Amino acid sequence: MTKVKAAARATAIKDRRVNIRLSSGDLNDIQVRALEEGIPYQTLIASVLHKYVTGRLAEQPGAATSATPKPTGKHRATSGR
Repeated sequence: MTKVKAAARATAIKDRRVNIRLSSGDLNDIQVRALEEGIPYQTLIASVLHKYVTGRLAEQPGAATSATPKPTGKHRATSGR
């Protein structure tokens, strides 16, 4: 049992910091959702990312299915990176 508890604690340790850029609208929506959940928005972001990488983030039936932007007919040049 002690090994299980230690593994659970080790999984929960947040030892890295990341910086990301989000649209103002997305950040506002995240902050609103976090407020509804009663948690800090950074915690919500970390939770969503953790669920995604562990395969536990499931799409709800009837939810929007495409996170890919719709084509606008305009093409941007890429830098080749």
